[in-house]
Amino acid sequence: MLKTELLEAIDQLPDHLQQEVLHFAQFLMSKYANGAVKEGAIESPPVKKRDFGALKGIFVLPLPDDFDEPLEDFKEYME
Repeated sequence: MLKTELLEAIDQLPDHLQQEVLHFAQFLMSKYANGAVKEGAIESPPVKKRDFGALKGIFVLPLPDDFDEPLEDFKEYME
């Protein structure tokens, strides 16, 4: 029944939209060809674990003494 409804709906579309439906179906087939769909459920991709200390050395403490001072670039806006 679903296949019949799908074919009837596609048949009513203009040619350029039928082409888009075909491209979308091909996209879905390639996306789930690796076994991502099992028993009708979509599995999410594995979450990459973040490395501890990846930003080490980026933020240097203590902060400089002039940290809270206005920047030279914005002096004209501060007046």
